Amino acid sequence: MSEDAPPYPAHWEADVVLRDGIPMHIRPIRPEDAPALQAMHQRQSPLSQYYRFFAPMERLSERDLHRFTHVDHDDRVALVLTSGEDIVAVGRYDRIDGDLAEVAFYVADSEHGRGLGSVLLEHLAAAGRERGVARFTAEVLPANARMVRVFRDAGYDVRQELDDGVLHVSFHIEETGRSWTVMAEREQHAESLSMRTLLAAGSVVVVGLGGPEQVYAERAAVAVRDGSFTGPVHLVGLPDGGTGAHASLTALAEHLGATESTAPDLAVVAGEPDAVVGAVPELAALGVHAVVVLSGGFAEGDDAGRQRQEELVRRTRAAGMRLLGPASYGVVATGPAGRLDATVRHGIGQGGLALFCQSAAAGSALLTAVQQRGIGLRSFVSAGNRADVSGNDTMQAWQDDPGITAAVVNLESIGNPRKFSRIARRLGATVPLVTVLSGQTGQQVPPGHAVRTTREPQRVLAQMLDQAGVVRTRTTQEMLDLAQLLVSQPLPRGPRTAVLANSGALTTAIAGAARGHGLHPVPCGALPTLATGEDYARELARLREDDSWDALVVAHVPPLGDGDAGVWRALATAATGEDRPVLAAVQGLVGLTDELTGDGRTVPAYATTADAVASLAGAVAHARWRDADRGELVDPSGIAPARARELLAPALRGLGPGEVARLGPDAVAELLACYGLSLVPSRTARTPEEAVAAAQALGWPVVLKTRDEVLRHRADLGGVRLGLRTAGELTAAMAAMTRDLEAVGRPGLGVEVQAMAPPGVACVVRGTEDDLYGPVVSFGLGGDAVELLDDVSYRIPPLTDVDVAQMVRAVKASPRLFGHRGLPVMDVKALENVVARVSVLVDDLPEVRQILLNPVLVGRRGAALLSAVVEVAPPGRADSGRRVLPGVGASGVKMEPWIAAT
Repeated sequence: MSEDAPPYPAHWEADVVLRDGIPMHIRPIRPEDAPALQAMHQRQSPLSQYYRFFAPMERLSERDLHRFTHVDHDDRVALVLTSGEDIVAVGRYDRIDGDLAEVAFYVADSEHGRGLGSVLLEHLAAAGRERGVARFTAEVLPANARMVRVFRDAGYDVRQELDDGVLHVSFHIEETGRSWTVMAEREQHAESLSMRTLLAAGSVVVVGLGGPEQVYAERAAVAVRDGSFTGPVHLVGLPDGGTGAHASLTALAEHLGATESTAPDLAVVAGEPDAVVGAVPELAALGVHAVVVLSGGFAEGDDAGRQRQEELVRRTRAAGMRLLGPASYGVVATGPAGRLDATVRHGIGQGGLALFCQSAAAGSALLTAVQQRGIGLRSFVSAGNRADVSGNDTMQAWQDDPGITAAVVNLESIGNPRKFSRIARRLGATVPLVTVLSGQTGQQVPPGHAVRTTREPQRVLAQMLDQAGVVRTRTTQEMLDLAQLLVSQPLPRGPRTAVLANSGALTTAIAGAARGHGLHPVPCGALPTLATGEDYARELARLREDDSWDALVVAHVPPLGDGDAGVWRALATAATGEDRPVLAAVQGLVGLTDELTGDGRTVPAYATTADAVASLAGAVAHARWRDADRGELVDPSGIAPARARELLAPALRGLGPGEVARLGPDAVAELLACYGLSLVPSRTARTPEEAVAAAQALGWPVVLKTRDEVLRHRADLGGVRLGLRTAGELTAAMAAMTRDLEAVGRPGLGVEVQAMAPPGVACVVRGTEDDLYGPVVSFGLGGDAVELLDDVSYRIPPLTDVDVAQMVRAVKASPRLFGHRGLPVMDVKALENVVARVSVLVDDLPEVRQILLNPVLVGRRGAALLSAVVEVAPPGRADSGRRVLPGVGASGVKMEPWIAAT
């Protein structure tokens, strides 16, 4: 290995979920892996050995073993999938020349059909892109159809040629819309399958392991026994509640062996933290596939607790288990064996709501509120410290549950917003998704959660959720207000809102609130103050025949202070069979109540009319998002990502973690050219003679700019002189600019002479690589709109053409681009092309810490890039195009967020 070869790439280590839902570990190969690699080879069939080496090879030679296990992680890269101490698959590439590498895979016969080859290809391609490889080639025997499918099914454009009995396969490994789609579908299938035992358990064991927090296991055992779960239930270390209890896991194992009883596939555990960790091997031996840890004493505490949690994750992953918690509030799941309620608080009714939260405190509060409102649960998951199972995993599984009618995610922290956005967008296409952000920012870090910080403003998270179609609410009450509407009523077809109340003043107030939320109130008149149930029934019957409204808000304020059961019955009857949503604000009722239920349909009741209108606005927003065209992923022509990585390599060489380098002008121009972007030509000068020579070379007229970072784009502050047509004008402008800079204490920075671009509107396009969000693209109009008013829109790539168009139009100053007050309409399509190309650049190149185009001058025809700044740093993101789970790396540190889920 050469002295300047990259060090061991620990960030390539990851835990992955295979096609069958079982977790496995992937990592770069090490020299000490030689015995394990030899053992795997010797377990292979002669046919598998022949497919890999094109010749019989009972044993790998010492020379081959050394070559296979000693790699430089650059020109020669090898990754292994491990099960415990065994290597069960290896994939490698060897660079042939420049950006071309030969790839090969070797999968244990015992593991065929589980998708190991596909996982290896995803991770090898991600590593190759990071190391400047653009194309893979492979030699495959024609009979090895399985390996050919691995290449083709990955979504790459594969070319095949048969020569002398060997199939030569080649393909570009750059991510495409199709490869992203393939990866996302495989990821969803595998992660959903891995959650099946947790969310559709067929048998369960509840284990108490001593200490004060054993009470959680005791409460969970009561909940399981009192529910409708029909599968086998085993108790260990807990009081015998009639189902039979065992003193230890060993005793349970003996009982199962003696009676041939069904072994548990889900374990719910609470007790002393060290005992919890120690119980994992015994649970694995029983056949348990998922573990819920209710008790704490882990990363939410001290360093010892964090180490204990890391060991818990290691052990569960090594055993192929999924882990919910620690410090979870439990799980409610619905599967073939009925409804399993394994929570500390039980007695929640059945229904269509799916609910995810993190901390036990949030879980307790949410379940209490849900119970009080009469909202039935289909699924409840409390991730606790989120050591393994996360909101992303949970949402992946919800996509495969047709019994869910609405989903709620209470976000206390967010580990991988980019993946959350991708999954939420897919889930929201069929199931309304609602969230509330803890602390109104969603950027808190609760105890026990390892989440990277962000340099971006809170608006990035809010706009990311909007981009993904997630309905944001401000409080838990608003979230549950909307949830009770979504689980009980159809989505509104539009914003037209009919209002029926027994008060003219109240009707007017509701209509005003509706307008404030962007709804369109429809006049319906008002009932008398003393209106009876018959009056409401008559008017509701008339409204059912009226097609001028999309949703109905009914209010009743009894003048004598008591709720009117007749009004309630009329409302419940009228809503039965109605295909438009009906909401109620009637005194005495809140939530989904029996009084407002008719023939299986319940009208949601709200404490105030304002609450009802706000919930309706959220439902309309989701329906509008679901019906909207979300466009196609931008895929600009004429880009060269591999060439861009090659250009960046010299600037990155020698940079340590956290160190940033700024590219020089020539390198910036070359990088932009790789993505089909070009700067208006310019030259620097320090003397009038140099400035005149530059202008003559560029061609008159020219622009003179200071090189001061603050003032170089501000004509209003003296940093720019436009339309200079002669040497005399240029010389005079330079002298004046020098005086102005000296006056403000910023002399001696030199000037830049640039060819004059056509007039237009100055815009700012920025792409950044954020520690938390990954690639972020922002847009605003230049000058005070960005610098003082912070009028900026944000999006998380990959973007669609619709995302780009909405991004440009989202800023308040955007009318300037569309002919505001008679001004010319600018070439917005050219601007959108620039934004799209920048989004692809930062998505492709995590090495680009920041690219700033300021200004982009948008004219009536075209958009001119007048200046660009590019900063680079060692990449910290490694999730592109590959499936990963939260995991513990070689250093023992949890790798968040890019080897993490939310």
